[in-house]
Amino acid sequence: MARQAGKQERGLKERGKQLFGSRIARLIFASNMAGLAILIVGAMVLNEMRASFVVAKKQDLVGQAQVFANLLAEGATFGRPQPVMDEDLARATLADLSLPVSVRGKVYAPDGELVGDSYFLSDRVIVSSLPPLQEPSQLSQFGRALSEWSVSTFGALMPNRGGDAVRTQTFEQEFAVALAGGEAASQRFNDRGQRIISVSVPVQHVSAVVGVLTLESNDIDEIIRAERAALIPFIGVAVLVALITSSLLTIGIARPLRRLSRAADDVRTGSTQMLDLPNITRRRDEIGALASSMESMTEALFERITSNERFAADVAHELKNPLTSIRSAVETAERVQDNPEAMQKLHKVIAQDVGRLDRLITDISNASRLEAEITRVPTETLNIGRFVEDIVDTYEHLGLEGGRATVSYHDATLGAGLRVRGREGPLGQVIRNLIDNALSFSPEDGKVQVRLEQGRIGPQTTARLLIEDDGPGIPDDKLEKIFDRFYTDRPKGSAFGKNSGLGLSIVRQIATTHMGHVWAENRPEGGARFIVELPAS
Repeated sequence: MARQAGKQERGLKERGKQLFGSRIARLIFASNMAGLAILIVGAMVLNEMRASFVVAKKQDLVGQAQVFANLLAEGATFGRPQPVMDEDLARATLADLSLPVSVRGKVYAPDGELVGDSYFLSDRVIVSSLPPLQEPSQLSQFGRALSEWSVSTFGALMPNRGGDAVRTQTFEQEFAVALAGGEAASQRFNDRGQRIISVSVPVQHVSAVVGVLTLESNDIDEIIRAERAALIPFIGVAVLVALITSSLLTIGIARPLRRLSRAADDVRTGSTQMLDLPNITRRRDEIGALASSMESMTEALFERITSNERFAADVAHELKNPLTSIRSAVETAERVQDNPEAMQKLHKVIAQDVGRLDRLITDISNASRLEAEITRVPTETLNIGRFVEDIVDTYEHLGLEGGRATVSYHDATLGAGLRVRGREGPLGQVIRNLIDNALSFSPEDGKVQVRLEQGRIGPQTTARLLIEDDGPGIPDDKLEKIFDRFYTDRPKGSAFGKNSGLGLSIVRQIATTHMGHVWAENRPEGGARFIVELPAS
């Protein structure tokens, strides 16, 4: 049990490391939580809410003060021509006003002397059951602390519209305005340290000011604090949702990318040869497409590496054969120096093998250069008919030499002007390799015919190039094998050492990279036919 618990704990630690050890995961969490933090801080500061409360409270107090001042003027003032306020009646009227607990009313004489205070005149006793004494909950403590921290930290950065709604001034300034017959409102702190909203209005008999009524409300901070506390559950839900969405994004984005990274490292270090991530490649999003592309890329790289290794082995084998023959001829020549006829035959063998080596090295160099050219040289649009005709024209001199096959060209597209997207160098090598191959198998005074036709594969128009010769043809079981590297089986009587076996392999490689196909078939009237089909535009 202990071992199992240890494994589970290590597993949790590993998952936590994968979750928060990723830079993308941290970025997801930070971006989600940053926006949420701004929202929370804004809600905690509540400047706009405070401004609206202060304005509403001021208007409410002004309305009450005007009503109560009229009551005092009607019931506690008298005298003509010198009106005065009866202090006893004013106190009795103030006591009968039944002001709310949070509102305090005061009546002042014109000289500033306090006539009555509702806190001392009221004979009401509020009786209610007290809740059981208990410590505030952690959520309440956290909400209060967060609210106070937000106000103290960010309050200075926010526009203090609540303060602008009601001016901050002393009671003496407020009293002076009311004594002059106006209405005054201000906010300040009372002797208990509470924020209060104070409104002072004149008490008038006819038009003479005989006193000042002041109403004070001290419940603004409590209302705002209660509003902040009411926001705490919603903030908690928002935080929970942000954490859940961040975790889902991390699981859906960061973890698959880390798996792709580890798999790529395994391929780089040789721990595995190809990527195998079926759970990721089945995803129908950009990450699934990336995984599929990486799998295809590593598979293509592995095939290229395998092909290069096989090519290197074939090259070593093909080079070893003529070298062995040359070494054997040299060793034999040392023993038959007295035989001129034998020496002549050995010299001929050495010359043929040297020629074969030269052909092999040249074709191997061309094949290596071709791979680099295919990957680096950009494609261009070629008029395939004119392009093939220009290449065939370079073989015109063969018709002037006796005992040599001739090469002719025919455009069977009726001047369609087919265009092919490709690389001029590699495509030219395809045509030359096929023509040279046809010439090597053609009899003396034979004909090599090059023909261009327009074809179609489904909706795609194609340019189809046919190269035909009058040679012995190709055995049916070799029609596909002739495209293998270093395949050099030739009919009896063919010249030895003039073919490396790479020409047709290069042709197929170039055709494939140009999204085309190449194949061979035998002509009914005799000879071989090679067809190259490329997509045309």
